[in-house]
Amino acid sequence: MTGFTAVLLYAAWMPLLTLVYAGFRVPLILTMRKRADSWTRGRTIDDPPFIVRAHHAHLNCVENFPVFAAVVIVAALMGKSPIVDRFAATVLYARIGQSAVHLIGTSFALIMIRATLFVIQLGLILYMIWGLLA
Repeated sequence: MTGFTAVLLYAAWMPLLTLVYAGFRVPLILTMRKRADSWTRGRTIDDPPFIVRAHHAHLNCVENFPVFAAVVIVAALMGKSPIVDRFAATVLYARIGQSAVHLIGTSFALIMIRATLFVIQLGLILYMIWGLLA
């Protein structure tokens, strides 16, 4: 898998997570069981735990995507795509794994698995940056 393919699939993963929580919320708005502004930031959210976790998993993706995409793009601009191509799929799989674990629950063990998958992503991204600077 190339870095560009991994970035594209990562980008595709984010709207899928969005559909999980938006798919829950939109019918509530359309049937007038909730106000459209019920989920504005700063308000108490009374969504089921799974929907809250889906939203947080999506936000986690959004936080890290720009860095990953920037590294892949800069590698291509530098003519060094093979450096990121070796690790891009692993970053993507770790991200999807982190999201999936986030959706499952919030037990200590699951949080530790999520943290491990996050550290793998960060470590690989930093390693790719190091390789591009070398």
